[in-house]
Amino acid sequence: MFRRLSGPPRPSVSLLFEGAEVEALEGDTLAAALLAAGVPFRRESAVSGRPRAPFCMMGACFECLVEIDGAANRQACLEPVREGMSVRLQPAARGVGP
Repeated sequence: MFRRLSGPPRPSVSLLFEGAEVEALEGDTLAAALLAAGVPFRRESAVSGRPRAPFCMMGACFECLVEIDGAANRQACLEPVREGMSVRLQPAARGVGP
């Protein structure tokens, strides 16, 4: 579905997504790298629990929120990949109150 445009060669980096190793190209954002690698990633809507996937790829919609190295609510479309980063899907927050 997604393919890279041709350009000068770039070094690769290795990251962990849900415990599985994923190869990415230096300079990619996390969302672009995961999509290019064919990794189906999505978060759950906080309202309905339905799956949500990257949409705008420029930081306006917040549909690509993930947990990176233990920090929640990170926008995958804005985070550059780096060697050894650990990424986890972010579950939806459910309800407020008792």
